[in-house]
Amino acid sequence: MDEVQATIKQQIEENPVILFMKGSPNAPQCGFSQRTSQAVMACGQRFAYVDVLANPEIRSGLPQYGNWPTFPQLWVKGELVGGCDIVMEMYEKGELKPLLEEAAPKE
Repeated sequence: MDEVQATIKQQIEENPVILFMKGSPNAPQCGFSQRTSQAVMACGQRFAYVDVLANPEIRSGLPQYGNWPTFPQLWVKGELVGGCDIVMEMYEKGELKPLLEEAAPKE
C-alpha cells in the first residue's frame, strides 16, 4: 500500500463520518459536493471532510481505494456510502440521519 492509500485509509479509520468533496462544506466547489454536504449537515452530526481540490494526491488515489470514480464520497464507519445521488436519496427517504447518528460519537 503506498503512502497516499495509507493516508486515505487512516483518514477513513479515524473519522466515523468523513466526506471527500470538492471544496469545503461552507464553500463547496461543485454542485454535487454542495448538495451532499448540505444533506450531511442537515442531519446535525459532526463530520470530517477532505477538500480533494486542495489534496490532488487524495483526489487521484481515492477512486482506486474505494472503487468509486467520482466525488463527493461519503464514508461512514469505514464503509463507502456513495456519492451525491445515493446520499440525496438516503436523505430524502430519512435513512441518512439515523446512519450518521449511529456512527457519530455522542458529545
